Amino acid sequence: MVILSKEHYIYSFDKEHEPAMTISSGEQVVIETHDCFLGQIESEETSYQAIDWNHINPATGPIYVKGAKPGDVLKVTIDELEIASTGIIATGKDLGVMGHRLEDFAIKKVDIVDNTYRFNEQLRLPINPMIGVIGVAPANEGISCGTPGEHGGNMDTTLITKGAVLYLPVFQEGALFGLGDLHAAMGDGEIGVSGIEVAGKVMVTLEVMEGKSIPHPIVVNEEGAAVIVSKPTLDEAAREAVEIFIDIMEPLTGLSAADLSMLFSVCGHVQVSQIVDPLMTARFFVPSEVFEAYGISLFK
Repeated sequence: MVILSKEHYIYSFDKEHEPAMTISSGEQVVIETHDCFLGQIESEETSYQAIDWNHINPATGPIYVKGAKPGDVLKVTIDELEIASTGIIATGKDLGVMGHRLEDFAIKKVDIVDNTYRFNEQLRLPINPMIGVIGVAPANEGISCGTPGEHGGNMDTTLITKGAVLYLPVFQEGALFGLGDLHAAMGDGEIGVSGIEVAGKVMVTLEVMEGKSIPHPIVVNEEGAAVIVSKPTLDEAAREAVEIFIDIMEPLTGLSAADLSMLFSVCGHVQVSQIVDPLMTARFFVPSEVFEAYGISLFK
């Protein structure tokens, strides 16, 4: 097993980055990560001005996967996800949904004990560790790690966690994969602009799937599958995610667009990933019972 140190970090997904590591398809790698602030927040007294906001959301990478070429799909199996025992929550003026009503920069340092975190003296909640930034180099110019898109990036999707499989479209030779921005806990929407931001490490298996092509990332877990789309508005993202899933399922099931529209209207779920990044991210989730009933797999 190989380990990629968190000292190999990038602030954008970009075809111009030199690979930090080269692996074969099907190989497993442990990826260490900084927290999204690159460790700049050391206490609850850290000021807004003390943070270099050009150095946030680093992703560890990129990893060149042999055999990956434009038009393929990169299968990312999340085998393990370990997080640090302390994390940071932050919000403030012009940050998140409530930023227009906030004046001061606020920080909360959170200890993680027995798979829970204590928000305050009255409230302790379970963690839900997940990966905020994960993706590949895009087709054209580089994209900041803080921005989501067809390549993945800062999707902030709570389904991207241990046991899930993420499928990413490949745009460049070798894919140039990276990840970072781990959260000990995050709610759908990430409305305050941060989850519990933590350092950590992730074990993934990276596999090239030739002869497959997808327009946006797809995540699969035991409960079902979701298409993840990022657009300027949630309306656009949600509508495109629904249409993509119908286009995928029509030839696999033999059902018409009308039948699938009715089926997905009663069992599918439009879900919000995040509403605080430069693009909004929504997903459309279909439960596993649908795939089982028709004896199909999205990626065979």
